[in-house]
Amino acid sequence: MSDNISATIDIPKSRFIKPCGMTSDNAPLDPVTIVIFGGGGDLSRRKLIPTIYHLFKENLLPDDFSVIGFGSPPDGDDVSYRERIVLSIKEFEPGLYEKEGFDTFLNHVFFEGGYFDDISKYENLKKRLNSSPGHNVIYYMSVHPSFLPQIINNIKSCSLNDTNYNPRIVVEKPFGTDQKSALELNSLLHSCFEENRIFRIDHYLGKETVQNIIYLRFANIIFEPLWNRNNIDSVQITVAEDIGVEHRGKFYEQAGVVRDIVQNHILQLMAFIAMEPPVGFDADAIRDEKVKVFNSIRMMDDEYVSKNCVQGQYGSGMIGGQKVSGYRDEFRVASDSKTPTFFAAKMFIDNWRWADVPFYVRTGKRLPKRCTEVIICFKRPPLKIFGTACDDIEQSLLRIRIQPNEQISFFTNVKYPNDAYRMSRVSMNFDYKDYFKEKNYPPYSRLILDCLKGDLTLFVREDSIKALWSIVDPIINKLESSEYTCPNYSAGDWGPVEADNLLKRDGRSWYTD
Repeated sequence: MSDNISATIDIPKSRFIKPCGMTSDNAPLDPVTIVIFGGGGDLSRRKLIPTIYHLFKENLLPDDFSVIGFGSPPDGDDVSYRERIVLSIKEFEPGLYEKEGFDTFLNHVFFEGGYFDDISKYENLKKRLNSSPGHNVIYYMSVHPSFLPQIINNIKSCSLNDTNYNPRIVVEKPFGTDQKSALELNSLLHSCFEENRIFRIDHYLGKETVQNIIYLRFANIIFEPLWNRNNIDSVQITVAEDIGVEHRGKFYEQAGVVRDIVQNHILQLMAFIAMEPPVGFDADAIRDEKVKVFNSIRMMDDEYVSKNCVQGQYGSGMIGGQKVSGYRDEFRVASDSKTPTFFAAKMFIDNWRWADVPFYVRTGKRLPKRCTEVIICFKRPPLKIFGTACDDIEQSLLRIRIQPNEQISFFTNVKYPNDAYRMSRVSMNFDYKDYFKEKNYPPYSRLILDCLKGDLTLFVREDSIKALWSIVDPIINKLESSEYTCPNYSAGDWGPVEADNLLKRDGRSWYTD
């Protein structure tokens, strides 16, 4: 570790702690330079640059800011980079584009063309950073993980991690491919940055409804007495996509659905649902409770995985009335690929609150619709007091829908009008878009703002990474060594039939509407 790196940063710890009369989104920000390694790449063009421009349009950036793209093409310059950015905005976020405002934004954007192993380009970058003294510096790693060692070592060699820059580094998922590689990556990052300067980003955690789980649970006393094994029968978590792998075939062949979705998105949602009330709402208090959940998830040996986990791969089928190809026909996918695009499992959290409550999770591509939601299934009443016509009372449900529309719905049983013994389940719905007139910022906007503030609450800590991989490594190892028929579900279906049977044998079924 470099001797000139301080272990402390004078920054706010959490979005949930705010001075009276000031919200976290209008607090003044210090001058900043955002260096995007891979600034000309796909993620930068589709997400990062449009997000930063969005923040600029909403006056959420400091007046004194700059963005420096770093990478290919090696002969690129400020002018050519700005031209490419204009094309990107017009292609991916045409509704954002306004020529006059965008021209002003472009005056803050620069480019350092070069290869990641060329030390001279880092010296050039250093000169650019030194021309803006007093700027905080954020290094955003919008690159393939294989480039990280080169970049981190060159940042260190050129002292770009010096505390004069108050540096922070943002690292995209996937964070390793297993626990061993994740620990090696953590060690690499810690050779250059303190843990409280490392922002491991999961864009799902930037979604408003995910954050609102904390408020729903801990700002409403009505839920806490019910939020346990005594009243909750089971929990369902669904992360469904109707799209295929699109342009990510090469990546997906290496990753598969468990590394891509389960290791991060699904387990993070489980933690928010299952965590204990934190002792305070600073970043580490919340992340401490999440780690406790990860460490309480029941470990799965080969026998457990065989019985309680299902993998699948989509074939051709119909989505939205259109014929679509199977996974093996996608670009850069092997014709005999066994890579799973669907996963379902029954999982348990072995602690006092959740003992013996099954958490059913499923995720997949080319499913009937795009939908991410959590369903809390409450137990049925203990006595059947309404007569034989009402013996099969439906469960009360709390649905937290995260996308595509952000909603919280409560499903409960009521008497049907003019019928003495007829019951009906009705829903009470809260829709963010309909209720709140304020603008709902995209997830990357929320997370980049938090990074500018130094708020680590929604970012993944080192010990969480270790715990998450300890959960999924046994699953991946078993599934990758298991033979299964490919494909085993058609595009447009809810996965292989074994996923339905996973619940049917317990007398339950997946909730879909």
